[in-house]
Amino acid sequence: MKVFGIDIIKGSVRSRTRRPVYALARAEDGEITGVEEVTGFRLQRILAAEEPDILAVDSIQEIAADQHELRTFLQALPPSTKLVQVTGGERTESLGKVAARYNISFNKFDPYAEARTTAQVASLGAGVEVIAFENTTDIVVSRHRSPGRGGWSQNRYARKIHGAVMQKAREIEARLRGAGLDYEKKETKAFGGFSRVLFRVVAPRDRVPVHSSRGADVQVRVAGRELDRIRFEPRSSRPRYLIVGLDPGTTTGIAAVDLDGNLVLLTSSRQMTMSDIVEELYGAGKPLIIASDVREMPYSVEKIRRAFNAIPYTPKQSLSVEAKYDLTARFSYTNDHERDALSAALEAFRSLQNKFRNIVKRVRPGVDLDEVRARVLRGQPLDAVLTDLQGAPAAPREAEPAAAVQERPIEDERVMALDGMVKRLRSYVQELQEDLRERDREVERLQQDLRRARSATERKVRRDAELATKDATIESLREQLRGERRRSRRLKKRLERMQTVAELEVSEDYTPLKVLDSLTRDGVRSLQEEIGIAAGDVLYVPRAHGWGRGVVKDLAGMGVRALVVGGEPPDPHLLRVAREAGLPLLPAGAIEPDIRGRTGAAKTGAVSEALGEWEEGQKEYRREQEAERVEYLFKEYRSEREKEVRRGG
Repeated sequence: MKVFGIDIIKGSVRSRTRRPVYALARAEDGEITGVEEVTGFRLQRILAAEEPDILAVDSIQEIAADQHELRTFLQALPPSTKLVQVTGGERTESLGKVAARYNISFNKFDPYAEARTTAQVASLGAGVEVIAFENTTDIVVSRHRSPGRGGWSQNRYARKIHGAVMQKAREIEARLRGAGLDYEKKETKAFGGFSRVLFRVVAPRDRVPVHSSRGADVQVRVAGRELDRIRFEPRSSRPRYLIVGLDPGTTTGIAAVDLDGNLVLLTSSRQMTMSDIVEELYGAGKPLIIASDVREMPYSVEKIRRAFNAIPYTPKQSLSVEAKYDLTARFSYTNDHERDALSAALEAFRSLQNKFRNIVKRVRPGVDLDEVRARVLRGQPLDAVLTDLQGAPAAPREAEPAAAVQERPIEDERVMALDGMVKRLRSYVQELQEDLRERDREVERLQQDLRRARSATERKVRRDAELATKDATIESLREQLRGERRRSRRLKKRLERMQTVAELEVSEDYTPLKVLDSLTRDGVRSLQEEIGIAAGDVLYVPRAHGWGRGVVKDLAGMGVRALVVGGEPPDPHLLRVAREAGLPLLPAGAIEPDIRGRTGAAKTGAVSEALGEWEEGQKEYRREQEAERVEYLFKEYRSEREKEVRRGG
């Protein structure tokens, strides 16, 4: 496979005065065969002449200023050449990280080294393919020149051009049929033939056996149909390996880092099922290790680990809150569940760092480090893994950036002066680089101090927040305790009243009374809740005001033995309703009740005598009702009889 890797040396595609100059590295089957400096125009000519399989870049912004220019560039590429951005698609990463994944190191300040590295990692399968066209190709056959304004020979001239367009269209149609491609054809007729013919071929541009061309009378333009937006398609279908931390509970926290410790996924939710978690992790990559922040892995985490057949990891002892803060200090998270999940993943990664360093030392450049690490963690010997993978040959660490330039003899003092100046400038550059490294170290130290200070502040803020939450919880529990105490007092009072009633029920001389606040359903409900109303109970109500037919029927339905009414004599309507419902109404003056709060008592003899009088009245009421019913029937009969007599005449 032939791969070209480029990196910009100077200039810019956005500049009108300084056009870009590129470092071009050629690679054949992973081996760098040459590096040279080319302009953009010469790069296009080399691509058209050599037609490499891949043109690799670390950023498409180095070859196009906007999407229109990028589509133009892709249109100009040979059909078999793919444009690959090795640093990723929508979400990019640095070339250094991509190269480190294959154990390749390079000088970041050398464009030739970057071009070589870009070609190497593209040969190994890194990056995404940049796609701007659909799998449909348009072929337009049209006139290459105008028929002119007129003249003696205009008709003959136009017929010649239109005939040439028609002839070329027939040749192209024969090629498409020979290749077995589906297409649609649209013809624009003109004098003597066609002025324009459009073929819409259902195939990508590299499968169409026709190329753009220009002749004396006819031109052919072959172009893919543009997508609405640029698409990035991963070249490798293998998902990346992940170290996953999980924090189960009502709110599930999920965190995933790659085998270099870079954060890939961090989220939490209260509504995640096990299938949702598995789907979320599948979308991020392939879990290699499932980790927990406690010593005993929870059962729900173990189920997810088995779903992926991943390696389990638990710390020797459950992670403390301080340890979690230290592990996650350089990351941002939204809640404690995300923090716990992230700390579990980072603790697992930290425990494997020494093993990963040893693997890097023994693996040659050009081998996929993630695959090696994954197999070693699953128990395979490193030597067997390296033999099985058969990685690409090691890329040369340094290749000559350009073709060798013939040394010219130093003949004059000017060349010697320039040589001395170059040496002094190199020395000065080394000093500047040393100063820069010193400043980088100072910046790193200050950033560490800042992270520690922020971590301490965040711990204090979280501690204060936790204390406030606990205080609120304590206050809520106290309020609940006060409510329970009030309820306990109410229940004690109810128990005392019920005991009083029970004692009176045992006595033969007195009949217990239960006191209604009012002869309403609310009064009945209140008495039912405090003492209870059972069949055979005798109730007492101080006044019968506000009574209703429904409450009288409810009491009769409960099986109440009698209702003692105090105060004024009962309303005649109330008496009639009570007699209809079968609820005895006893006047308080007849039994002389002794009322104490919710309960009371009356002499059993007085109650029985009053009930006897009520029964006598009830018998009289029934006789009157029966007499009224008979009289009503007699009147009905007489009325019907009179009607029959009148009808009979």
